[in-house]
Amino acid sequence: MTGCIFCRIARHEAPANVLYEDEQIIAFRDRAPKAPVHLLVVPKKHICNLAGLESQDQSLIAHIMMKLPQIARLSGLDDGFRTVTNTGPGGRQEVYHLHFHILGGGKLPAM
Repeated sequence: MTGCIFCRIARHEAPANVLYEDEQIIAFRDRAPKAPVHLLVVPKKHICNLAGLESQDQSLIAHIMMKLPQIARLSGLDDGFRTVTNTGPGGRQEVYHLHFHILGGGKLPAM
């Protein structure tokens, strides 16, 4: 998708503080962090959100889930972390490209 900021970051057309990247995903620091460590993990394939997943996305989602702990550790989150994804307006999604927040580095409020 041409105008999507996360697609542009994945194509290296927009700046980001990248922590991890492979052929399927890119992880970078959030520009407006909500915790001492706040990362975004984004598939390079444009998928609107969890509700937009299709059966052919199973291996991509499995790849993301398996990489989340590794990416958290790369950022020093050895004591644990929170993972969040927002879906749709009711879920307060702001950027309509599937992404996972990794939050940690301090005492997070209870949910």
